[in-house]
Amino acid sequence: MAKPPVLTPQSEDFPRWYQDVIAKAELADNGPVRGTMVIRPYGYGLWERMQAEVDRRIKAAGADNAYFPLFIPMEYFQREAEHVEGFSPELAVVTVGGGKELEEPVAIRPTSETVINSYFSKWIQSYRDLPLCVNNWSNVVRWELRPRLFLRTTEFLWQEGHTCHATYEDARDYARRILFDVYADVMVNVLAVPVLLGPKTASERFAGAINTLACEAMMRDGKALQMGTSHELGQNFAKAFDVTFLDAAGDQVHAWQTSWGVSTRMVGGMIMTHGDDRGLRVPPVLAPIQAVVLAVRDEPEVLERTAALAAELADQGIRVELDHRVDLSFGRRATDWEIKGVPVRVEVGPRDLAEGNATLVERWDGAKSPVHLDGVATAVLAALDSGQANLVREATEFRDAHTVEVATVDEAIEAGATGFARVPWSAVGTDGEARLGEHAITVRCLQRPDGGFPESADEPDLVAVVGRSY
Repeated sequence: MAKPPVLTPQSEDFPRWYQDVIAKAELADNGPVRGTMVIRPYGYGLWERMQAEVDRRIKAAGADNAYFPLFIPMEYFQREAEHVEGFSPELAVVTVGGGKELEEPVAIRPTSETVINSYFSKWIQSYRDLPLCVNNWSNVVRWELRPRLFLRTTEFLWQEGHTCHATYEDARDYARRILFDVYADVMVNVLAVPVLLGPKTASERFAGAINTLACEAMMRDGKALQMGTSHELGQNFAKAFDVTFLDAAGDQVHAWQTSWGVSTRMVGGMIMTHGDDRGLRVPPVLAPIQAVVLAVRDEPEVLERTAALAAELADQGIRVELDHRVDLSFGRRATDWEIKGVPVRVEVGPRDLAEGNATLVERWDGAKSPVHLDGVATAVLAALDSGQANLVREATEFRDAHTVEVATVDEAIEAGATGFARVPWSAVGTDGEARLGEHAITVRCLQRPDGGFPESADEPDLVAVVGRSY
């Protein structure tokens, strides 16, 4: 009798496959309050790597890290009407503290525009104080009605950057710099997730923004996932919170602002872009463990040689794990590492040693090959490089194969059920966007016909990329 699969096949039930992977790869558990999550060490290791890569690029873009409070006075949210309207359904509000009814309820931050701008108004006096660029790594709370681990949870981890500039042009250019040089760079070159870049339509913009720029990726079920956004806030929050400065001419003017963020949703996006029926496939640049060295049997020579190989890989800068858990069956251990998506396995048993080899297993395609023991480190480094490139290529080919060019909203509705459709924005408009929404299809971003990034959402001949989304 055939053994049942460890994971639900993607083709059978993709949501169940996703839940199986998270559980069996030991990434996260549901928290005690509905919609919350406990991130387990291996899952948090993925997030830490993502966080470090994003943080390094944010600092290179000139922003410094700061911290702002979790609790925000409700009065702050009333100052920017569009913002409070956009977040009201998701707000969690504290009305009792210290056993007493609070005189003024406080919100648990869903985002920090309001509290950060209240301090920008104190910190900025002159154009010499600009640009002011800060970033905040924190948790936020948005009361989620349909939670899904890493994708939509009531509490999640993220970064949110906020900047003030002297001119509209400076703010616009900075928002784009974050989108391209930070977010898209991390998505493609670290997560190996190809993303489409473009502005959102007016109905899809962040509440209070004059323009929202997005990174959109396709998951292996054909749905879109918004991986990150960068917003031009104009002067809306500056006017609401009196963020002004004296310009070079001595006039008091409002600052031009941006905000931008990515979250633990990136973990979910990486899982659903690369995972297969055997589990995760973690891109080598991202992987907390890039290679695992497995001792096949409990024999002194095997244990000694695997320990030496692990040390050799570590000396080459490879993030390596040594698996000497010979009290567990080799098959179970190999399956566990496969589910976790470790890019390379180096397996060593008595037969391998007798032949002077180790067995190299590449997770991205499952290929196994004998490698001479003296060449293991070189082979692992090559496998890591090729694995990263192949995951990007494979994900790009999958997206392109599931993207079609159409001419009408009706055709976009049909195509958007299984992937992306590219349709002239002039054929959609606000009425067509509403029709798409009736079929759970949204405009993910706007692009030029050649896929280029438009200077403005008002450019002629723009194309709308539409699809279902998480």
